Amino acid sequence: MLQNAPAATSAEDEMLDQIVESVRALCARFPGEYWRKTDRERAYPTEFVEAMTEGGFLGVLIPEEYGGSGLSLSVAARILETVHSEGGNAGALHAQMYTMGTLLRHGTEAQKNEWLPRIATGEVRLQAFGVTEPTAGTDTTSLRTTARREGDEYVINGQKIWTSRAEHSDLMILLARTTPRDQVSKRSEGMSVFLVDMKKALGNGMEITPIRTMLNHATTSVYFDNLRIPADNLIGEEGRGFRYILDGMNAERILIAAECIGDADWFTKTATAYANERVVFGKPIGANQGVQFPIAQAYAQAQAARLMVYRAAAMFDAGQPCGPQANMAKLLAADASWKAGDTCLQTHGGFGFAEEYDVERKFRETRLYQVAPISTNLILSYLGEHVLGMPKSY
Repeated sequence: MLQNAPAATSAEDEMLDQIVESVRALCARFPGEYWRKTDRERAYPTEFVEAMTEGGFLGVLIPEEYGGSGLSLSVAARILETVHSEGGNAGALHAQMYTMGTLLRHGTEAQKNEWLPRIATGEVRLQAFGVTEPTAGTDTTSLRTTARREGDEYVINGQKIWTSRAEHSDLMILLARTTPRDQVSKRSEGMSVFLVDMKKALGNGMEITPIRTMLNHATTSVYFDNLRIPADNLIGEEGRGFRYILDGMNAERILIAAECIGDADWFTKTATAYANERVVFGKPIGANQGVQFPIAQAYAQAQAARLMVYRAAAMFDAGQPCGPQANMAKLLAADASWKAGDTCLQTHGGFGFAEEYDVERKFRETRLYQVAPISTNLILSYLGEHVLGMPKSY
């Protein structure tokens, strides 16, 4: 439904078209029945994740020298957009694309050589991202999880929350405070990033507790009680971890914005098809402007948001600063998907609440992105202060 890039005019465009078609073919093997079953059982979509891994789609951002495809963020965004446009949910696997960047950009050669090829092949999963805490929320500089150096080890204590996929990941990127907050000149200093081998840690100082939510997102709380990890698991320099995490947030927001665009596409296609098929009072309901106009409005809104998403992705790929664009892409795409979802549900009436139509599932899934990975209100605060120059509002 949403207009893709212009007809292929180069080898790169042709390759992208082939990738998109391959993703569509893969998604066809996992129809609505599959997603309804995993949602109903709150099960991790292992088969889908394995198929995406085997197809090489989760390793597109890993450089070729480490066993990946070495492709652009724009390509990764199209992959995730396509998954959502075809009715799937990439929430079970998208973190492997953007969390890997912290290791790639700031890890040692030894760390990269040890882990990136195994991540690319799917031998290990890097799906867990331990940043958010119960008392800190999005105020990351107030986190309380600590990592204390003892000889050749760090000892970790604290708790993370909303750590999605922790039960289904082999590795975690963990942010912890290595210098007490009252001993640093800036709140953003004194935090460090670690790579945690979760299989070794589980039951040896780390415990995972699932959190049941309104959608099947495999999210958890993770507890650390004197977990010992090798000092070599430190990524980059001690005390600079907050900057490393920020470095990857633009990629995260662009990729999730692409998922929102895919959701908007699915909702618009689904609403349009139903409006054409459903006959009430002797004519298709799509003939009524009260039904037709909201769908058209949602379509236009998603088209506009899509331009910002791929503008931000192009800037990221070119190495240009893209903080405002990445944040606006996430804001506009999340709003577009929510508008399209609400319209699709309204178009279906009572049937929209029936599980078999998939609308209510996708409706719940896309609602998440008004809140995560960053609230739309915080994006507005960022734009107001850092782009428009108004006073800080929080």
